[in-house]
Amino acid sequence: MSLSGGGGPAPPLLTVEGARKTYGAVQALRGVDFSLAPGEVHAVCGDNGAGKSTLIKLISGVEEPDAGAIRLRGEPKDFGSPEDALQAGIATIHQDLGLVPGMTIWQNIFLGSELERRVLGLKLLDRAAMISGARAYLGRLNATLEDMELKVDALSGGQRQAVALSRALRRSAEIIIMDEPTAALGVRETAKVLDLIRALKAQGAAVILVSHGMAEVAAVADRATILRAGRADPPFDVPGLTAEDLSRRVLEPLVG
Repeated sequence: MSLSGGGGPAPPLLTVEGARKTYGAVQALRGVDFSLAPGEVHAVCGDNGAGKSTLIKLISGVEEPDAGAIRLRGEPKDFGSPEDALQAGIATIHQDLGLVPGMTIWQNIFLGSELERRVLGLKLLDRAAMISGARAYLGRLNATLEDMELKVDALSGGQRQAVALSRALRRSAEIIIMDEPTAALGVRETAKVLDLIRALKAQGAAVILVSHGMAEVAAVADRATILRAGRADPPFDVPGLTAEDLSRRVLEPLVG
């Protein structure tokens, strides 16, 4: 947990209070509370259908809660779209990463926020500045990629994650939601993704890590919240717990 200058716990960067969401007869969220501290890696765990995806959709602006509130630094927020959330500093890295395979690294990082320069009164894309910027964003993540002209479809899974995260940094995101970032990755690529998460934390970003991988959660998370049937256990500290400890907690009955 991050600390404030006075030595106590920092006030939450993000809070979700009493979130409820219903789809027809299905109660996806039943009054869920969640908080995220500045610079924290907070894992959201639970079986399929527990409500993880719905909670992330509310935070990322994909959907709005039927009841409850979302606050950013204590201020109520009403996100009408993912772009609203992104403008507020919340970026989501989905499993498919949202990259364009046939485009280069630098083109993907600056996609939708390209840099321009004027030549004889004409607006032109500033390719050199974007290549330099892309390299700088990847450098902040300690990602070992040199050739910014490589196309994304030539990259490994871990390298693609680095490009997606660099795009989030380009948009000045201070909260990054990572949805199952190690799914379908091998041991080596998983280790690279965990290093990326550590680098994000070192940069001061807060990360919401949605994962079924308890080993990965144990390796990088500061706290975890377990969802079960649309309800949430109180969050708990992760350091010192093993993957087996976390798996047992997921299988325990809901507290309260």
